[in-house]
Amino acid sequence: MHDFMDKELGKVAPYGIYDLSKNEGWVNVGIDHDTASFAVESIRRWWTRMGMTRYPNATELMITADCGGSNAYRNRLWKVELQKLADETHLTIYVRHFPPGTSKWNKIEHRLFSYISRNWRGQPLIDRATVINLIANTKTKNGLTVEALLDENIYPTGIKVSPKELDAVRLTRDHFHGEWNYSIAPRIHD
Repeated sequence: MHDFMDKELGKVAPYGIYDLSKNEGWVNVGIDHDTASFAVESIRRWWTRMGMTRYPNATELMITADCGGSNAYRNRLWKVELQKLADETHLTIYVRHFPPGTSKWNKIEHRLFSYISRNWRGQPLIDRATVINLIANTKTKNGLTVEALLDENIYPTGIKVSPKELDAVRLTRDHFHGEWNYSIAPRIHD
C-alpha cells in the first residue's frame, strides 16, 4: 500500500487483501494514517463484506504479510488488533510474514496492485470517489474482480502496547521462524 497525498484533496492510503483462491481483491481506502489498527480494520472489512459469505464454514484465516509497516512482524499493536479480530470472528488467524526484503514475492503486488495501477494509468486522481471507482473497476481477462470502499475512520499513531496487553494475545509461534510465522487463537469468554 502507498499513501497518495494532495494538500487540497487530502490523502488516500489503499490497503489491499487478495484472495488467491477466488482471484478477488478488496481494497480499503483510508484517509488517515497507515497504522496496525487500519491494517486490521481493512481485514475486518474484507471479512464482513466478502470473506464470511465466501467461506461460511471457515474456522481459520491465513494472512500473508510483508515484514514491515503497519503489519510488521515486530509491531505489537498488529498482534493486539489481530487478537481482537480473532475474538470477534471466532477464527484462528495464521500469519505468515515474508522475510525482510522479499515483499516483491507477495502475490498481492503481482495479481492485484499491478492491475489497479494499469487501470488508473494516465487517469487524474482528482478526488477520493475517482480513486475508489478506478480501483473497483479493475478487472482482468483471467477473472480478477476488485471491490473497494472508502474508510473515513481516524487511526491515531503512537499507540503503545504494554507487555500485559501483548501477553494477553493467544499467540503460538511456529517452529520454523516463529517470529514471522505464528497463529492467534480466539479467546474464550463466558
